[in-house]
Amino acid sequence: MTALGTLDPSPEQIQALVAASSADKSAVVMINLLRFKDRADGIDAEDGISGAEAYGRYAAAVGEHLDRVGARVLLALQAQESVIGPDNHEWDMVLAVQYPSRHAFLEMTSDPSYLQIHGHRAAALADSRLIACTPLGT
Repeated sequence: MTALGTLDPSPEQIQALVAASSADKSAVVMINLLRFKDRADGIDAEDGISGAEAYGRYAAAVGEHLDRVGARVLLALQAQESVIGPDNHEWDMVLAVQYPSRHAFLEMTSDPSYLQIHGHRAAALADSRLIACTPLGT
């Protein structure tokens, strides 16, 4: 079981993101660190699939939502071994997704049709981090 807030933002984190979206209209890159469950639960539990497979369902469906808000995946990487940090295999995948603004990210993630597919993400992940980043010098 994961600690509270590791799969979804806390209310305070959402408030900070909303405040930042009002002040900062520039592009944002969301870095996703993902660790998959051995077996998916939630909406994918009855299918007997892995967390990685459930995340694949989410990834296949999220593209149209990214397109709608003008976002794009910059990179998707399978994590290998840790060179600096804990020896254990902490993350399975690293994604970088660029959004035109924080507002675009919030618009997408609050859309009811997006929320329908979000269940696959929740079913897939044992742990995650989502870090909003901007290029240096901007």
